[in-house]
Amino acid sequence: MSNKYKILVVEDENNIRNFIKTILETNGYQVLCANNGSNGKTMFLSHCPNLVILDLGLPDMDGLDLIRGIREEFATPIIILSARTNEIDKVKALDLGANDYVTKPFGTNEFLARVRATLRSTRQEEGERQVGKSFTVNNMTIDYERRSIVLDGEEIKLTQTEYNIVELLSIHAGRVLTYSEIIKKIWGYADAGSVKKLQVNMANIRKKFHEKPGENKYIKNELSVGYSFKDEEK
Repeated sequence: MSNKYKILVVEDENNIRNFIKTILETNGYQVLCANNGSNGKTMFLSHCPNLVILDLGLPDMDGLDLIRGIREEFATPIIILSARTNEIDKVKALDLGANDYVTKPFGTNEFLARVRATLRSTRQEEGERQVGKSFTVNNMTIDYERRSIVLDGEEIKLTQTEYNIVELLSIHAGRVLTYSEIIKKIWGYADAGSVKKLQVNMANIRKKFHEKPGENKYIKNELSVGYSFKDEEK
């Protein structure tokens, strides 16, 4: 799996859904699609996307209800894509927590600009490093814009989840993040197997980083507490 941003499109009209999917994939995004609110909710919880594109006029529920459901637990950015032009609908959606509202029909360039802006502003609000900046420690460089990691001149191939874990830890380099903090941020929910799942992903990351047991060249395990990433200034 690549390290592309994962976007969930919840839209019941096939032609519009396929069009959105095509333009997003053409511009380097990983796209998941749902044709109604129930499927959208299930896919959201299963895949933890980086962004949701949501139509309000869904066949099984009002898109506003889906916004409410997501915002009860998650801060995932949401862009509304709707034919509703009434100001009241726009205000309701934004008040419920939508990040942006695009009215149909829409221009491709404007739509892509809204997607980029929403992802960018969300990163900044979360206190992450500026888009386009990189983080370097020892012989490793993390490029946040390209979502890539180069170690000793070689690009390291991580799954999306593995990359997201590394990015999160490196953003807070020098600080220990607890297991629960990491799990909530990466998967959005916790269950009985969450810590084990995190540990398995971390073992795979360390293997790909060529870290020997106990070496802690990049990532340190605070036993029974969490993980920390080596600070670039230390």
